[in-house]
Amino acid sequence: MQELVKRNITKHIEDQKSKFPIIAVTGPRQSGKTTLLKTIFSDYRYISLENPDVRAFATEDPNGFLNEYDNKVIFDEVQRAPLLFSYLQNIVDESKIMGQFILSGSQNFHLMQGITQSLAGRVALFKLLPFDLSELKANDLLKDSFAEACVKGFYPAIYDRDIEPNVYFSNYIQTYVEKDVTELLNIKDLKTFRTFIGICANQAGQLLNLSALANACNVSQPTAKNWLSVLESSYIIYLLQPYYENFNKRLVKTPKLYFYDTGLLCHLLKIKNGKALTGNRLKGNIFENMVIAEFQKQNYHNYLNNEYYFWQDSHANEVDLLKQTDEGFAVFEIKATQTITSDLFKNLDKFELNASPQKVEKTLIYGGLENQKRSQHKILSWKSIV
Repeated sequence: MQELVKRNITKHIEDQKSKFPIIAVTGPRQSGKTTLLKTIFSDYRYISLENPDVRAFATEDPNGFLNEYDNKVIFDEVQRAPLLFSYLQNIVDESKIMGQFILSGSQNFHLMQGITQSLAGRVALFKLLPFDLSELKANDLLKDSFAEACVKGFYPAIYDRDIEPNVYFSNYIQTYVEKDVTELLNIKDLKTFRTFIGICANQAGQLLNLSALANACNVSQPTAKNWLSVLESSYIIYLLQPYYENFNKRLVKTPKLYFYDTGLLCHLLKIKNGKALTGNRLKGNIFENMVIAEFQKQNYHNYLNNEYYFWQDSHANEVDLLKQTDEGFAVFEIKATQTITSDLFKNLDKFELNASPQKVEKTLIYGGLENQKRSQHKILSWKSIV
């Protein structure tokens, strides 16, 4: 199977396949996991546990199943046959073969549960998200306007099959709700859950307000929390945690909500083109979401293992993204504007004062196309995030 775009994660998987008996790749549905694995492991057999007959074989007779598929096998959606994890542990412990099994799944909670309970120390774990900017740039597929890029989104099928984003995401939501959510939760009213996803979209880039989410959908807070967990485990949304270290001020300790893909986010907000996004009141939130999602994608695709946070104090002084460095911090202000003014740097400078004497690298990421390196700040186009 040929990839449309060579994924950055490929070389890292290839590096680890001779060091671990099991490689596991997780990520949202349609992020390209199957294509990636069939490309890297072209001489492996591919077995999908989505197939009811295959799943029945694996569940009812795991010994017979693993005698049949005993080496150089890709098990896709393996979390659907959780019994296999314990059997795989015994097999790889005895065989000592590296790269013996490749596991893939789109429900992170169940996949990780199987790995942590039975396969810890035996698995190299990877996350494949939709295309990152560098992957699109390398193949001349990246839009010049951030608004157009946000609305189109980053799922491979949109680029591979030239599907209209509105058509693609409409089907994606319907399939996701009907397939994954009904399996993970006993939701009787799917309409209410779809409303919940839409309310989440309106909170993108903001501090998580669980009570507002629950009230808007007329469900309890525990229900809203469960639904949020399902969206997280299926790679629809993620929560960016605040940085807690106290610089002698009271800090916000509530996470911020973001979507993994701005195409899906824009679809939920009924934004159908770049022009509509440019005039939308949530333009800044959506741009911020795209940039922060980009850091997450490049973090996973390049196997960097970085930890990212945001920082906000009780006076609403905030930096949008923060990473600890060996000498201090790298902090980022994210603004959709294409015009650079001195006012855009004030939060970065306030953070530097709070963090003193630690070194602070300050970067403004904005909606324009030119990069600059000033004496106190780095200015980075959204197209140049690396």
